[in-house]
Amino acid sequence: MTRIYLSVPHLGPSEQHYVSEAFATNWLSSVGPNLDAFEAAFTARVGMPSVALASGTAALHLGLRLLGVGPGDEVIVPTLTFIASVNPILYLGARPLLIDSDPGTWTIDPQRVADVLRQRAAVNRLPKAVIPVHLYGQSADMDPILEVCGRYGVPVIEDAAEAMGTLYKGKAAGSLGAIGIFSFNGNKIITTTGGGMLTSPNHEWVEKARFWAQQARDQGMAYEHTEMGYNYRLSNVLAGIGRGQLEVLDQRVVQRRAVAFRYRDAFADLPGLSLMPQAPYGLHTNWLSCFLVDEQKLGISRDHIIRSLAAKDIESRPIWKPMHQQPIFAKAERHGGEVAEDLFRRGFCLPSSSSLTLADQGEITSIVRGLCLRLR
Repeated sequence: MTRIYLSVPHLGPSEQHYVSEAFATNWLSSVGPNLDAFEAAFTARVGMPSVALASGTAALHLGLRLLGVGPGDEVIVPTLTFIASVNPILYLGARPLLIDSDPGTWTIDPQRVADVLRQRAAVNRLPKAVIPVHLYGQSADMDPILEVCGRYGVPVIEDAAEAMGTLYKGKAAGSLGAIGIFSFNGNKIITTTGGGMLTSPNHEWVEKARFWAQQARDQGMAYEHTEMGYNYRLSNVLAGIGRGQLEVLDQRVVQRRAVAFRYRDAFADLPGLSLMPQAPYGLHTNWLSCFLVDEQKLGISRDHIIRSLAAKDIESRPIWKPMHQQPIFAKAERHGGEVAEDLFRRGFCLPSSSSLTLADQGEITSIVRGLCLRLR
């Protein structure tokens, strides 16, 4: 049996066609028909102007800069996330305020966000932004977050890097705040191998991000620059992959959800092994199939399952290690963290590729079931 990876790209003939077209026409750099078409299709999908960038991290960096985040400012972000949600705060010299998770969704706890904003408002030290992260394909509970942020005048950047195709009350995750950011890394539900997107209802912000992403070159014959810029633009070749991937997004969502629910059903008789909650307010894409282990009920630890799968050349991994437990953020201010710590200690991700075969998934479930039943 060949190695089974956690999440791999799933490409088809359309992607190859658009990439071949880029080669045939010699549009290979950061301009070209694929780039224009990809942005147009994405804009139609989320209902907001969009600019294609080199990564989701680049998108978040530009989004924070658009909001004027700078040295000494504070930005609210969940502690349970990938570090790319937090690093751009440091790029700008700002400080993260790390917020615990809601155990019912694993995403940022809206009540703690409200509590922190109230406390900061009382001393006239409101943060410059709030970044809810839509985790593993599940949307944060946006209505209470948007309501309290609107009350205090604090803008929201939605980190939808893990949530392309996710819905919140029928609306696309990433389309609800002042700015939305997406990732198309190679392991995401759709990919450009590496890439991202920034969206906003504010057309001027999107165009400003586009300007900064192209080294902030001023108009005119000469290469003149009055602002600092970045080399953050997506290439026309990779945008061709994105065009083809976006065409099959809905199919990939169905496939990822089917993988997660097959695991759930296969483990239904194993007490102590539960699928990540599916919040009632939206569509969870289950980008990764995440489970929580109750060791006392299951009779086996999370780490033993991961090691046993690795011995069979099957990749699995713990869920994100909370930021407040990372050495780089050991001194960061945090509010709560016990929920995130517990989720990290007991949570893990199983292979979730949309191309995962029934035979390979059967092998995975058989190994996990065998471990649990043998040790109970």
